[in-house]
Amino acid sequence: MKNKAKINSKNENGKNKAKSKKIMKIKNKNLMLKILSAIILFSFLAAFLFFLKNVNSKTSVIEDSDQYLDAYKEERLQMVDTQLRARDITDERVLEAMEKVPRHMFMPHSRNLAYRDHPVPIGYGQTISQPYIVALMAQELRIKEHEKILEIGAGSGYNAAVLAELAKEVYTIEIIGELAEWSENALKKTGYSNVYVKHADGYYGWEGKEFDAVIITAAANHVPQPLIDQLKIGGRLILPLSSPAGFQALTIINKTDEGLKTRSILGVRFVPMTGKAMES
Repeated sequence: MKNKAKINSKNENGKNKAKSKKIMKIKNKNLMLKILSAIILFSFLAAFLFFLKNVNSKTSVIEDSDQYLDAYKEERLQMVDTQLRARDITDERVLEAMEKVPRHMFMPHSRNLAYRDHPVPIGYGQTISQPYIVALMAQELRIKEHEKILEIGAGSGYNAAVLAELAKEVYTIEIIGELAEWSENALKKTGYSNVYVKHADGYYGWEGKEFDAVIITAAANHVPQPLIDQLKIGGRLILPLSSPAGFQALTIINKTDEGLKTRSILGVRFVPMTGKAMES
């Protein structure tokens, strides 16, 4: 009987130990789950705080113009020296404008390409012109500080910003609604309050206004008559003029009392002017 009692006692002890081990495993498992949950929660909170920090950082970069506008300062200065001064851009006012305007701020994407020596796509089948061409067209117009300029084809707003550094007021028209909105926002962010943007067909110009100079940033096979009518006597108009054979020549037109005087500058390649211009 004593042996049987001992056996039963051992069995009870074994069961108790097994039960204790099972309880410990459950407790350990629960503890691990709690630790894991805490780690996941901590990671989530850390990621959320990092996201908020980045959002605030991006917002402050856009609002802190001095910091953001200088992000590509070295590239911009190098562009002016190697692409403009090294060629035939000699107008100091134009060179200063090109040094000042933050071209990368007018790039919807691919900002790392902003200061390269070639045009860059901006979407909707359009491009931001090569820096040299922007400077050349501005130089040929011989813009004075008191003058009012009309631009046909706002694109991303970059060319209008350069013109705004040279003239009193710039009126720019863009036929693509999304680009008109983009360019207006980009111009506001960069502080150009003397530029007015309109979403319309530039063929008809800006009714009710007269301009000292007109710049067309898309190729046309003729000069729209409304633009000539809105140009003052003594005014200049520049555009890439297309020939029936498809050749484009950057052309400057001077409006005088005796009529229009035309001069070709060099061969170029621009996207075509759309809207009414394509019907003629």
